Amino acid sequence: MATTVTVLDEIAMQRALTRISYEIIERNKGIDHLILAGIKTRGIHIANRIAERIEQIEGKMIPVGELDITLYRDDRHFPDEVGNPEVKGQNFSVSVENKVVILVDDVIFTGRTIRAAMDAVIDLGRPKKILVASLIDRGHREIPIKADFIGKNIPTSMKEQVKVSVIEVDHKNAVEIIKPEEI
Repeated sequence: MATTVTVLDEIAMQRALTRISYEIIERNKGIDHLILAGIKTRGIHIANRIAERIEQIEGKMIPVGELDITLYRDDRHFPDEVGNPEVKGQNFSVSVENKVVILVDDVIFTGRTIRAAMDAVIDLGRPKKILVASLIDRGHREIPIKADFIGKNIPTSMKEQVKVSVIEVDHKNAVEIIKPEEI
């Protein structure tokens, strides 16, 4: 039986996303020329929350695009492989040309998802800069990629899982570590 430990509840998640929002504004000296690119599935909901918070702070809405990076993954080779997300395409209503694109995901782990998302963005155009925002950084990189904006660093073992739940998908807001049963 696995053990589940909650490391962020709903209020702590809100605080982390508010902190990320302020850091994005401060680092970019405002929000002009910014686009948030949420990585399916939970990254999109997190990007929308950051956009809402930035609008509350700045009084202007920041565009949010949706990225499906399935076709760009280097660790998924078979379309029928169990666990592969369904490919639904990109949904970007604005051009990425000469914009600062902030990739948003729930957890940054090996770096492979972010690398794939960078490829997807570059296929859409030539951004001025690509930055990374992640609610959770759990370490264990396989590719030298770092998050520029992090909600919380959670050191984990490779045997543990980090589960980010968002109300839009999972009917609750929480971040949990699932620890396997010790034998």
